[in-house]
Amino acid sequence: MPGRGRSAPRNGRAAGGLSPSPIHNWRSGKTTSIKAAAGLIRPSSGHVRLGASGLVATDPNARVASSFLPQRVSFPGALTGAEVLEFHRGLRGGSPARVREVVASTGLGGAIDRAVGTYSGGMIQRLGLAVAMLPESAILLLDEPTAALDPDGLCAFYALIESRRKNEQAVFFSSHQMGDVERLADRFAILAGGRLVASFTASELTRRLADRGVLKIALNRQSLNGQSVSLLESVRRIAPSAVFALDQLIVPAPTARRLEVLDLVRTSGVEIRGLTAQDGRLDALYSELVSGAM
Repeated sequence: MPGRGRSAPRNGRAAGGLSPSPIHNWRSGKTTSIKAAAGLIRPSSGHVRLGASGLVATDPNARVASSFLPQRVSFPGALTGAEVLEFHRGLRGGSPARVREVVASTGLGGAIDRAVGTYSGGMIQRLGLAVAMLPESAILLLDEPTAALDPDGLCAFYALIESRRKNEQAVFFSSHQMGDVERLADRFAILAGGRLVASFTASELTRRLADRGVLKIALNRQSLNGQSVSLLESVRRIAPSAVFALDQLIVPAPTARRLEVLDLVRTSGVEIRGLTAQDGRLDALYSELVSGAM
């Protein structure tokens, strides 16, 4: 990433990093950014600071405060899931009770005594998530955590985010799955070509999407009585991109202007047969921002 200071999310927040699908762009910078936050690589310029104390990520004390799950995890196939967790518990400390907690949280109870070599890809990812959860670190760094998760693992991941938010523990995760990020994150960062294209809080994103919304008004064309041209002209003074499509008036505009258009149509005397209102989509906003940065 360019030579600037970056800060990981503060306690109780989930921050999501979006990037283009790796099929189209495999150098967005999200994995590099998370590895830099984990202290595994040194930025060529700039720095990464973690938590409220602002420790530099490569500081050993900062590493103690965080836990990292890479995009692809692997464990010795001959070990059982329980043995993998016990090994990592020994590395990071913690009580045996904590092992039982993460096993329950990730739904691995029925397979914990089986050899890892018998696990499916989704179960291995769940085991990786359990390992990352062991230390109860203030900051959890997750690279594409949902990419290989099975349905049970996804439920465990969603519950993890909510639990850490409730306990004021931060999560920073990357994804190119729009639904995961929009559903879970309190803050959003969009990366493309190794650069930070945009960042939003949840409320800022909501406003941006609302500004890109569309109102569709189904009209009784017979009730227009030749007013279609004049009505459209009046509507376009409020929402310049409005168009007629068969019996629908389609109005792309921010929420306030859509309401103005609706009031205008109501007072015009034209019969309204139906309404559909949609806020803008994250994938469309994302594509707009990324295409402008490439």
